[in-house]
Amino acid sequence: MRRQLACLAAFAIGVGAYPASANPFSDFAAFPSFYTDATMKTMKPMAGFKNAWFALSKHDRVKMTKACNDPAMSKPHAQFCAKVLALGGAD
Repeated sequence: MRRQLACLAAFAIGVGAYPASANPFSDFAAFPSFYTDATMKTMKPMAGFKNAWFALSKHDRVKMTKACNDPAMSKPHAQFCAKVLALGGAD
């Protein structure tokens, strides 16, 4: 019985920790608002990008700024991160 409980507890911790370590670029609902097209190939000009940035919650801006400061996470999204970092992660 203890073994089953220990396994269940380990599973619950693992499932609970997953969202905290998730890639913000893959599960970020507002990400498409920074692009002019549905394929997310063409970024909005800085004015439109800035409007979309400030439409996000402070929590989401902090999360994206942290991701853009991580070289491994930002490399595939270099153009997006360049604009985020140009805004200085402004609040």
